[in-house]
Amino acid sequence: MDINWLGDFACLARTLNFTRAAEERNITQSAFSRRIKSLENWLGVPLIQRSSYPVQLSEAGQQFLPVALESLSNLSDIRQTLRAQERGVTAFQRFAVLHTISVNYLTGRIKEFEDLIPNLRVRVYSDNLRTCCQLLSEGTCDFLLYYRHKDVQPVFEEKQFARKDIGTEQMIPVAQMNAARSNGWDLDDSGRDAIPYLGYDPSSFLGAVVEQTIGARTPPLALRYMDALTEAIKRRMLSGSGVAWLPESVVAEELAAGLVTPVGGEAWQATLTLSLFCSHDRLDKIGRQVWDAL
Repeated sequence: MDINWLGDFACLARTLNFTRAAEERNITQSAFSRRIKSLENWLGVPLIQRSSYPVQLSEAGQQFLPVALESLSNLSDIRQTLRAQERGVTAFQRFAVLHTISVNYLTGRIKEFEDLIPNLRVRVYSDNLRTCCQLLSEGTCDFLLYYRHKDVQPVFEEKQFARKDIGTEQMIPVAQMNAARSNGWDLDDSGRDAIPYLGYDPSSFLGAVVEQTIGARTPPLALRYMDALTEAIKRRMLSGSGVAWLPESVVAEELAAGLVTPVGGEAWQATLTLSLFCSHDRLDKIGRQVWDAL
């Protein structure tokens, strides 16, 4: 049996969509389907009910899923442990984290931890939300750090893991100060010309948050630019290209310096909760220290 088949099955069980799962696993759909079929042939039972839409796990698939996830986690854990022992060093504490959180939060906290926890070694997997959740589910990482929002559904089974809410911050609509003043950009002024808008990929978590925040209202926005990366959108905003919704921590220095200004009141803001997840029983001594310190 190929270990990749277990990863494929875990991904399909989460997405319940062959096309999307194949994209996430970075292979063609036909190759992905063959690998799922190979796993079923190896087990001797069907794991997927293909006649329904979306596809569903069969009874055997539901029984096999926790075994597959645990196997992936155990293999990842022992690989890391053996490699660390071979090098004579402590194992890495592995974080899966959104790009925005990695840049604006985690790097600073890791520096603090290095002074508190001897021999700490950290590896960060900075990626999109779905990939980060998959890394935790498959045991490739020890910790998952991401934003949560009350109106956006999680993309993985949170109840399978320990969760700690670290804090909250606001996501606010902002623009470069001079551009906002000279153009009169104001989300509450529905009678003016359209404001250039710098948006997120609609399939991203922050894109979903902004859509929920705007809701059924029709602010005078004209989409001019779209990106999945917060830092890229921030750069465009700072150049005066338009209005963007950004986590407050991302523009805290610019707000304090008067380079950036909010262009809408509290009704246009969204509260994000920064949450940490892990499988607590899989953490080593240093991992438990990190969990307690965050």
